[in-house]
This record gives sequence, structure tokens and C-alpha cells, in this order.
Amino acid sequence: MTPLLPTATTTEERQRNAQVAILPVGSFEQHGDYLPLSTDTIVATLIARQIADAYPVLLLPPVTISCSHEHSAWPGTVSISARTLHAIVTDVYDSVTRSGPAALVVVNGHGGNYVLSNVVQEGNAEGRRMALFPSREDWNEARAAAQLTSSMHEDMHAGELETSLLLHACPEVIRPGYHSADWIADDRRHLLTKGMQAYTDSGVIGRPSLATAEKGEVLLDSLTKSFADVLDLFAKS
Repeated sequence: MTPLLPTATTTEERQRNAQVAILPVGSFEQHGDYLPLSTDTIVATLIARQIADAYPVLLLPPVTISCSHEHSAWPGTVSISARTLHAIVTDVYDSVTRSGPAALVVVNGHGGNYVLSNVVQEGNAEGRRMALFPSREDWNEARAAAQLTSSMHEDMHAGELETSLLLHACPEVIRPGYHSADWIADDRRHLLTKGMQAYTDSGVIGRPSLATAEKGEVLLDSLTKSFADVLDLFAKS
């Protein structure tokens, strides 16, 4: 399995002289019976590490606990408040830009981190240079490239996409059972009020049975290519 923590030295970063820093943000929440609680952190770190392999950026260690309140009914899930996550990302920006990079890209691995959109919007309005990646469009392009069968709405949690990424990069962390864990709950209009437990007994919403390692590889490659637009955006500004 690829190490989750960066291993570069300060000398190597001085030589790299990166103008953009990459902050993976994951979560520590249930992902059914077969994926680890750290799935979103692994996903965010996989994306960020592949970006760092392709572009001259400063790879930061991941934020491993975030806003997972909708999963609080399941053992092992841990959350911090939205205001705390907001403060963490803002503090990281202020710190990292003092040592070289002039911009921060947050690579988000958890869909429930709604506050990250506000962090980035507010930050740019206040003169910080920030971006949130991947966007919905980036995910849609990656899903199309990998020929995923399920839609983004259907594939909400521990489904085809996440299971494919882990099958590709770290299959050793996947437990048995994903082939028979499909669960569809497309009408989730009261999710914020009732939480995930109102829509799934297992914690899964999606079709993990469709996952393959090949799809995971294509997903990562597509996202890595899409990141070039983010770098271009900062270069122009």
C-alpha cells in the first residue's frame, strides 16, 4: 500500500520550490462491512499523491477526521465540527504560504464536507488563493472515462467508485462481502435531518458489486489529468 504520509525532506522541498500545496481531507466514518473507516482519507491521499507524482506541488499530510455527522449511528465514526474544519484549512493555508507556496488546493475525499466550499469561497474573497478539487465535473469526467455503471447520485457511499479505487491501490484493506452489498436509496431528501441510518441498514448506498481495480486506475488517471486546469488557473492569476 502507498504510504499515506509524505516522506520528502525540507531540502527536497526547497529544491522543488512548489508554488501550490495540496491538502488531502478525508474522514473517519463507516463504509459498510468491507471498507475501512479511513476509506475517504485513503481516497483523498491517493488522488493527492498521484497529483504530486505528476506535478511540482507540495504534498501535505491528510486531515483524517472531518464532518461525518450523518454517519454517527455507526460504531467507529468520529467527527469534528464544520467550524473546526474551516479553521484547520484556513490555518494550514496561512502557515504553508509563509514557507513558500502561494496557493492551497484542498483535495476532498468526503462528500459530507460541505463547509469546504465555503472555506474556499471565503478564502479567495479575502485574498487567499485556494481551490477545491475534484469538482463535480472532474468526478463526472472520471466516472465516464472509467465507464462506471452507477450514477453519481446512486453511487453515494461505499459503492462502485470508492471500492474500485481501493481495489486498484490497496486491495489488502478490503474485507469480504462487497460483491453482495448493493443497496439503492435514490430518494434521500431528508438526509440532513434523519442521517444515513434512515436510508440504509448496512451503511452502504451504491453498487459495490460493480467495482473493479481497472476502473479505479482509470479514475485516478482522469483526475490527475483534470488537475492541470487547477494549476493553469493559479498560473494565470
